[in-house]
Amino acid sequence: MKVSPRLSKIVDKISPSPLRLLPDFIIIGTQKGGTSSLYSYLSQHPCVRAAAVKEVHFFDENFDKGLNWYRRFFPTLAHKVADLNLKKKQRMLTGEASPYYIFHPLAAKRIAAIIPKVKLVAMLRNPVTRAYSHYQHEVRAGDEHLSSFAEAIAQEEERLKGEKEKILADEQYNSFNYRHYSYLARGIYADQLETWFSFFSPEQILIIASEEFYANPASIYQKTLNFLNLPDFELKSYGKYNTNQYEGMDATLHQKIGAYFQPHNERLANMLGRQFEWDKE
Repeated sequence: MKVSPRLSKIVDKISPSPLRLLPDFIIIGTQKGGTSSLYSYLSQHPCVRAAAVKEVHFFDENFDKGLNWYRRFFPTLAHKVADLNLKKKQRMLTGEASPYYIFHPLAAKRIAAIIPKVKLVAMLRNPVTRAYSHYQHEVRAGDEHLSSFAEAIAQEEERLKGEKEKILADEQYNSFNYRHYSYLARGIYADQLETWFSFFSPEQILIIASEEFYANPASIYQKTLNFLNLPDFELKSYGKYNTNQYEGMDATLHQKIGAYFQPHNERLANMLGRQFEWDKE
């Protein structure tokens, strides 16, 4: 993957050090599921030191750059010791949020090999509205040139054909199509979580319904703090980050895509032992 100029500048300014920490937690996704807002809230906690950037994308598209490259984004051990003294021995945490991780076929294996005790947060949004938001995001970014969402999902299968297999066969292969045009595929959460649960215990993964987070961000924030064993902390405000406005989806198309996801959502509910209300939206 060609690293963005912004990311390159950040890396160049940070000295490499084997004493730099690795993350205690990672928000693994999903894209367009509220990850920016939750990560911003966590970063404001007095016992959290954020990474130099929210999305490092090491375990998906920058893995070939090596562990020392990844460490550059996190505070040093000296920072952690200083923070411990400041915060009366309260454990300090650091983490990142790269929402492509949950969908990338190699990310779970890579994370388990390097930081097997890390805590993971997965935010799951109604796959219908997530897919439409994803499409709008790609249009705004200039990476999607098909004129309608209906056309994009009609061509998705052909666009993604063989891409996952190429990634699995060649760990240095980064698929533009697999990352950018996976509107429906990213919403099949049962398949993705099955992979993650094969590498991590359920106790290591906090599953958050994005709709619950949107409706009551303070409550979900406190739930996340409890999961990370951090003391309660109230923010002054719970603003929304990385949100955009766009026209609503055609009702007929919404119903059609909802029917597509229904059996996958049922598998997810059975897997997690909890119901989501997506089919009622």
